[in-house]
Amino acid sequence: MSKGAIQPSANRGAITACVILATLMQALDSTIANVALPHMQGSVSASQDQINWVLTSYIAAAAIMTPPTGFLASRFGLKRLFLIAVTGFTVASMLCGIAQSIGEIVLFRILQGVFGAPLVPLSQSVLIGIYPKERQGFAMALFGLGVMAGPILGPVLGGWLTDNYSWRYVFYINLPVGALTFAGLTVFLRESPRNASEKLDWLGFATLSLTIGALQILLDRGEQKDWFGSGEIWIEAIIAASAFYIFLVHTLTADEPFVRPSLFRDRNFTVGTLFIAVVGLTYYASLALQPPYLQDLMGYPVVTAGLVMGPRGVGTMAAMLLVGRLAGRVDTRLLLGFGLGLTGWAFYAMTGWTPDESQTAIVTVGLIQGAGLGFLFVPLSSVSLGTRWRRSGARKAQASTTCRAISARASASRW
Repeated sequence: MSKGAIQPSANRGAITACVILATLMQALDSTIANVALPHMQGSVSASQDQINWVLTSYIAAAAIMTPPTGFLASRFGLKRLFLIAVTGFTVASMLCGIAQSIGEIVLFRILQGVFGAPLVPLSQSVLIGIYPKERQGFAMALFGLGVMAGPILGPVLGGWLTDNYSWRYVFYINLPVGALTFAGLTVFLRESPRNASEKLDWLGFATLSLTIGALQILLDRGEQKDWFGSGEIWIEAIIAASAFYIFLVHTLTADEPFVRPSLFRDRNFTVGTLFIAVVGLTYYASLALQPPYLQDLMGYPVVTAGLVMGPRGVGTMAAMLLVGRLAGRVDTRLLLGFGLGLTGWAFYAMTGWTPDESQTAIVTVGLIQGAGLGFLFVPLSSVSLGTRWRRSGARKAQASTTCRAISARASASRW
């Protein structure tokens, strides 16, 4: 992804503020809707399985649209893509707020994911481009604050807005933030050079997207349809398997595939990516189930549910700050083992919860689960992306862009 020239120092602070706002808006939206799900479910008369698509559709769309960010930024320009992403995300947020059915909400959440996907990798790229090398660590620390603020503020703010106004305001809150971000980027950010000859492997992108989409629908509707006792599930399974087969064959035979197999020749990158995927799967499962559990079974008001879930983000932030100091001094495997232990214990503790569970126990488990994620993500990112790639200039740049996009998406999606 093109970084462009270093910006004048007079604009650096303003650009940094705009970029952090964009990052915060995207990170906040990943968690702010969680506590409002039971209210949304009642408002649009949706089932529990249907309302979970409010989260699933956003995550799946963002996962699909993150890898092409490097291509889009190179082809159309970083500033132009950034402005389009902010505008699209803001408009999609407004549409989510005015939606009248579960189908409309899911459709507009998909649009949110599509336009929100580039925000995190573009934010990282802009910050790296406007700060000199010796201050890039400081820039990434500022970026991290924006990312970490999302899971802390999201549940609390979402609960307060839902209780005092309506669940629709968890989406409307993006409108002033998006407008301010757009205005700041328009005025202060310079355009980067464009490469009109840049190409994307559309076949690889399309087949991978089809695989993810069909598999997600299969997993979501399988229980309702009695799994492979249903013709629909068989059709979705065949589509997912066929698309994935075409994707694999094309990836292994194409000169410039969408995902380069050489990336996975590095053991650290492969294992790290796999671990991040597993952690994300399990973490999001508990994050989606806890709001209805707290509100429907335990009778918590929506504000209380948000306050009880908020400390999870505090645990993550504290652990990430601690791991940042321990990195390089403590064996990475010990940090990962400790993080896995905390995460495993938290999930084990949740299996024994009953509707009579105390708030103190729920907050404590949330803190520990959040801390486990912090101990896992930082070392995994460092190990996964720490290998030096021995490539020619062009291949090395493209591989680096892909790695940054995958890392950024994991960072934004881990909550």
